[in-house]
Amino acid sequence: MTKLYASVAAIGTLAFLGASTWYVLSNRVDDQFADCRQSTVAGGDIGGPFALVNTTGQTVTDKDVLKQPSLIYFGYTFCPDVCPVDVARNADAVDILAKEGIAVTPVFITIDPERDTPEALADYAANLSPDLIALTGSADQIKTAAQAYKAFYAKQDTGDEYYLMDHSTFTYLMLPDTGFAEFFRREVTAEQMAESVACFVKSGKTDT
Repeated sequence: MTKLYASVAAIGTLAFLGASTWYVLSNRVDDQFADCRQSTVAGGDIGGPFALVNTTGQTVTDKDVLKQPSLIYFGYTFCPDVCPVDVARNADAVDILAKEGIAVTPVFITIDPERDTPEALADYAANLSPDLIALTGSADQIKTAAQAYKAFYAKQDTGDEYYLMDHSTFTYLMLPDTGFAEFFRREVTAEQMAESVACFVKSGKTDT
Protein backbone atom coordinates (compact mmCIF):
# COMPACT_ATOMS: atom_id res chain seq x y z
CA MET A 1 0.00 0.00 0.00
CA THR A 2 2.89 2.34 0.77
CA LYS A 3 4.22 1.86 -2.74
CA LEU A 4 0.78 2.75 -4.09
CA TYR A 5 0.78 5.96 -2.05
CA ALA A 6 4.29 6.69 -3.27
CA SER A 7 3.26 6.25 -6.88
CA VAL A 8 0.20 8.44 -6.44
CA ALA A 9 2.25 11.12 -4.69
CA ALA A 10 4.94 11.01 -7.37
CA ILE A 11 2.28 11.45 -10.04
CA GLY A 12 0.85 14.32 -8.04
CA THR A 13 4.25 15.98 -7.82
CA LEU A 14 4.73 15.68 -11.57
CA ALA A 15 1.24 17.04 -12.13
CA PHE A 16 2.05 20.05 -9.99
CA LEU A 17 5.28 20.65 -11.85
CA GLY A 18 3.48 20.30 -15.16
CA ALA A 19 0.79 22.73 -14.06
CA SER A 20 3.36 25.50 -14.28
CA THR A 21 3.84 24.90 -18.01
CA TRP A 22 1.28 27.47 -19.09
CA TYR A 23 2.81 30.09 -16.82
CA VAL A 24 6.28 29.56 -18.20
CA LEU A 25 5.27 29.43 -21.84
CA SER A 26 3.04 32.48 -21.54
CA ASN A 27 5.92 34.44 -20.03
CA ARG A 28 8.72 32.95 -22.14
CA VAL A 29 9.39 36.21 -23.98
CA ASP A 30 10.43 37.82 -20.71
CA ASP A 31 12.27 34.75 -19.42
CA GLN A 32 16.00 35.44 -19.32
CA PHE A 33 16.59 31.71 -18.77
CA ALA A 34 14.47 30.50 -21.68
CA ASP A 35 17.45 29.05 -23.56
CA CYS A 36 18.63 27.17 -20.47
CA ARG A 37 15.46 25.34 -19.50
CA GLN A 38 15.24 21.58 -19.92
CA SER A 39 11.82 21.51 -18.29
CA THR A 40 8.87 23.86 -18.66
CA VAL A 41 8.60 24.54 -14.94
CA ALA A 42 9.71 27.66 -13.12
CA GLY A 43 8.41 30.25 -10.73
CA GLY A 44 8.08 31.04 -7.06
CA ASP A 45 5.79 28.13 -6.10
CA ILE A 46 8.73 25.84 -5.38
CA GLY A 47 11.10 26.60 -2.53
CA GLY A 48 10.71 28.76 0.52
CA PRO A 49 11.98 29.54 4.01
CA PHE A 50 13.28 26.73 6.20
CA ALA A 51 15.12 26.33 9.48
CA LEU A 52 17.16 23.13 9.75
CA VAL A 53 20.14 21.74 11.67
CA ASN A 54 23.59 21.31 10.12
CA THR A 55 26.24 18.72 10.88
CA THR A 56 27.63 20.74 13.79
CA GLY A 57 24.26 20.98 15.47
CA GLN A 58 23.63 24.60 14.55
CA THR A 59 20.25 25.78 13.35
CA VAL A 60 20.56 27.39 9.92
CA THR A 61 18.03 28.96 7.60
CA ASP A 62 17.66 29.01 3.84
CA LYS A 63 19.33 32.43 3.84
CA ASP A 64 22.38 30.94 5.56
CA VAL A 65 22.64 27.98 3.20
CA LEU A 66 21.55 29.27 -0.23
CA LYS A 67 24.03 32.12 -0.62
CA GLN A 68 25.10 31.00 -4.09
CA PRO A 69 23.59 28.74 -6.76
CA SER A 70 22.59 25.52 -5.03
CA LEU A 71 21.51 22.00 -5.91
CA ILE A 72 19.05 20.66 -3.33
CA TYR A 73 18.20 16.99 -2.90
CA PHE A 74 15.88 15.31 -0.38
CA GLY A 75 16.95 11.83 0.70
CA TYR A 76 18.28 9.79 3.62
CA THR A 77 21.54 8.15 4.60
CA PHE A 78 20.10 4.62 4.94
CA CYS A 79 18.94 4.74 1.31
CA PRO A 80 20.54 1.65 -0.24
CA ASP A 81 21.10 2.84 -3.80
CA VAL A 82 19.15 5.79 -5.21
CA CYS A 83 20.27 8.55 -2.83
CA PRO A 84 24.03 7.93 -2.87
CA VAL A 85 24.04 7.70 -6.66
CA ASP A 86 22.03 10.91 -7.05
CA VAL A 87 24.02 12.86 -4.47
CA ALA A 88 27.32 11.67 -5.97
CA ARG A 89 26.04 12.79 -9.40
CA ASN A 90 25.24 16.22 -7.97
CA ALA A 91 28.68 16.43 -6.37
CA ASP A 92 30.31 15.50 -9.68
CA ALA A 93 28.35 18.28 -11.41
CA VAL A 94 29.55 20.74 -8.77
CA ASP A 95 33.16 19.65 -9.37
CA ILE A 96 32.76 20.13 -13.13
CA LEU A 97 31.34 23.61 -12.55
CA ALA A 98 34.16 24.50 -10.16
CA LYS A 99 36.66 23.83 -12.95
CA GLU A 100 34.76 26.42 -15.00
CA GLY A 101 34.99 28.93 -12.18
CA ILE A 102 31.34 28.55 -11.18
CA ALA A 103 30.71 27.95 -7.47
CA VAL A 104 27.63 25.87 -6.67
CA THR A 105 26.57 24.45 -3.31
CA PRO A 106 25.33 20.84 -3.13
CA VAL A 107 22.70 20.48 -0.40
CA PHE A 108 21.30 17.27 1.09
CA ILE A 109 18.17 17.49 3.27
CA THR A 110 17.24 14.30 5.08
CA ILE A 111 13.69 13.01 5.09
CA ASP A 112 14.60 10.61 7.91
CA PRO A 113 15.44 12.78 10.94
CA GLU A 114 14.81 9.86 13.30
CA ARG A 115 18.06 8.19 12.21
CA ASP A 116 19.88 11.01 10.44
CA THR A 117 21.46 12.87 13.31
CA PRO A 118 23.98 15.66 12.69
CA GLU A 119 26.75 13.15 13.41
CA ALA A 120 25.38 10.61 10.91
CA LEU A 121 25.06 13.32 8.26
CA ALA A 122 28.60 14.52 8.93
CA ASP A 123 29.93 11.05 8.12
CA TYR A 124 27.69 10.81 5.07
CA ALA A 125 28.81 14.16 3.69
CA ALA A 126 32.47 13.38 4.35
CA ASN A 127 32.18 10.24 2.22
CA LEU A 128 30.50 11.98 -0.70
CA SER A 129 31.83 15.51 -1.04
CA PRO A 130 33.71 18.02 1.11
CA ASP A 131 31.39 20.69 -0.27
CA LEU A 132 28.14 18.94 0.62
CA ILE A 133 25.92 20.72 3.14
CA ALA A 134 23.83 18.08 4.90
CA LEU A 135 20.83 19.13 6.97
CA THR A 136 18.46 17.49 9.43
CA GLY A 137 16.03 18.79 12.02
CA SER A 138 12.84 17.93 13.83
CA ALA A 139 10.06 16.07 12.05
CA ASP A 140 8.15 19.34 11.72
CA GLN A 141 11.17 21.20 10.34
CA ILE A 142 11.74 18.51 7.71
CA LYS A 143 8.06 18.51 6.81
CA THR A 144 8.08 22.28 6.32
CA ALA A 145 11.13 22.16 4.05
CA ALA A 146 9.80 19.24 2.01
CA GLN A 147 6.42 20.87 1.55
CA ALA A 148 8.07 24.06 0.34
CA TYR A 149 9.82 22.09 -2.40
CA LYS A 150 6.84 19.83 -3.13
CA ALA A 151 9.04 16.86 -2.18
CA PHE A 152 7.23 13.64 -1.25
CA TYR A 153 8.39 11.16 1.39
CA ALA A 154 6.81 8.37 3.43
CA LYS A 155 8.17 5.83 5.88
CA GLN A 156 7.76 2.13 5.15
CA ASP A 157 6.78 1.01 8.63
CA THR A 158 8.41 -2.38 9.06
CA GLY A 159 8.40 -2.24 12.85
CA ASP A 160 12.19 -2.26 13.14
CA GLU A 161 15.14 0.05 12.66
CA TYR A 162 15.84 -1.13 9.12
CA TYR A 163 12.86 0.57 7.49
CA LEU A 164 13.12 2.24 4.10
CA MET A 165 11.68 5.56 2.94
CA ASP A 166 9.70 6.21 -0.22
CA HIS A 167 10.56 9.61 -1.64
CA SER A 168 10.69 11.77 -4.74
CA THR A 169 14.11 12.11 -6.36
CA PHE A 170 14.24 15.52 -7.99
CA THR A 171 17.24 17.81 -7.62
CA TYR A 172 16.30 21.49 -7.45
CA LEU A 173 18.44 24.32 -8.78
CA MET A 174 18.04 27.44 -6.64
CA LEU A 175 19.55 30.80 -7.59
CA PRO A 176 20.17 33.51 -4.94
CA ASP A 177 18.28 36.31 -6.66
CA THR A 178 15.77 34.19 -8.55
CA GLY A 179 14.80 31.30 -6.31
CA PHE A 180 13.75 28.10 -8.00
CA ALA A 181 15.11 27.89 -11.55
CA GLU A 182 15.03 24.25 -12.66
CA PHE A 183 14.64 20.66 -11.51
CA PHE A 184 16.61 17.64 -12.67
CA ARG A 185 15.44 14.05 -12.89
CA ARG A 186 17.58 11.04 -12.07
CA GLU A 187 18.46 10.28 -15.69
CA VAL A 188 20.26 13.61 -16.14
CA THR A 189 24.03 13.06 -16.09
CA ALA A 190 26.53 15.14 -14.14
CA GLU A 191 27.78 16.63 -17.40
CA GLN A 192 24.29 17.56 -18.54
CA MET A 193 23.46 19.04 -15.15
CA ALA A 194 26.66 21.09 -15.11
CA GLU A 195 25.99 22.42 -18.60
CA SER A 196 22.47 23.44 -17.65
CA VAL A 197 23.48 25.06 -14.36
CA ALA A 198 26.27 26.97 -16.09
CA CYS A 199 23.75 28.32 -18.56
CA PHE A 200 21.48 29.56 -15.76
CA VAL A 201 24.34 31.14 -13.85
CA LYS A 202 25.77 32.92 -16.90
CA SER A 203 22.34 34.07 -18.07
CA GLY A 204 21.63 35.45 -14.62
CA LYS A 205 24.70 37.65 -14.90
CA THR A 206 23.78 39.23 -18.22
CA ASP A 207 21.97 42.12 -16.59
CA THR A 208 24.62 42.80 -13.93
